[in-house]
Amino acid sequence: MTDEPQSPPEQAAQPRKVKHLDPRSLRGLAHPLRMRLLGSLRLDGPATASQLAKRLGESSGATSYHLRQLAEHGFAEDDPGRGKGRERWWRATYDGTYVDNQLGRDADPEVRGAYNAFMYEHATQHATEVTTWIATDEDWTQEWVESSDISDFSLTLTPGQTAELKARLHELVESYRGLAPETETADTATVRVHTHLLPTRRTD
Repeated sequence: MTDEPQSPPEQAAQPRKVKHLDPRSLRGLAHPLRMRLLGSLRLDGPATASQLAKRLGESSGATSYHLRQLAEHGFAEDDPGRGKGRERWWRATYDGTYVDNQLGRDADPEVRGAYNAFMYEHATQHATEVTTWIATDEDWTQEWVESSDISDFSLTLTPGQTAELKARLHELVESYRGLAPETETADTATVRVHTHLLPTRRTD
């Protein structure tokens, strides 16, 4: 599973840096506030602990502590090009994260617990983005409303076919990186794309 927010247009030509989670880094990231902080740094850009506290409705003490934890595990780092005096700015170290689903079957119960916590928070953030869009779609132009999509489909597939579909979806999404016009006056926005391929069992 990947968690890779869309890069700003000016970064699209650069190779994307994706951190592959191991048991240690997974345990370091699997915390709701840390995942929200990292998501904000990726989507909204570098910030101080105080700015992130305001963005997320948290105390600056909490954001400062969890930013240091993110840094310890390699997810966040100082942004040397910003800040004055003792003001500390943070930026995301990687553009995205990749977690191997096999970590959810690790022999260590702490790793399995961290995997579950990560996945539940990841799903929660997806749901929050969807409900936020629904609540604020009137703030967007009709063109944006008509181009957005919230759909679901049911297909009968084998595991191999499902893996092929996943790969083709990812390939299609990746092909759209960097296509936004470079002019600042263009009607562009960061577009979030969620993919869920989930096997289900029928209930009688």
